Amino acid sequence: MAKPAKRRIDSDDAATSEADPTDSTNSTDSTSGATGAKGPPKAAGKPKDGAQVTSRRITPAKGSAPASGRSTRTHRPSPPWVPVLMFALWGLGLLVIILNYMQILPGAEDGGNGWYLVAGLGSILGGIIVATQYR
Repeated sequence: MAKPAKRRIDSDDAATSEADPTDSTNSTDSTSGATGAKGPPKAAGKPKDGAQVTSRRITPAKGSAPASGRSTRTHRPSPPWVPVLMFALWGLGLLVIILNYMQILPGAEDGGNGWYLVAGLGSILGGIIVATQYR
């Protein structure tokens, strides 16, 4: 596959000239559909048939909402109790699971019913949820 020929546009000619269909440097490659190195030529001046020219602006105007839909408000740092709660929930969940397997908790003599394990895993999950809110 041949590379498209590079073309050079002078700043004076770019605003006033239109693409010349006979110019070999402005042709497209029929196999890839690619245009020159700078893309397709831009239309210059006012349209000849009196049609309205639409803007191709991609940057939002000042004061408009962001394009991504996210809010632009700034988040303050989390209060100091958030990481304390996060580590407390992790530690409590780990402690409950370890004490359950060591059969120290009440009801563990007859094999238990697994609710201590559920409570320990729930506490760890709560710590993970708190960790996602930490800034």
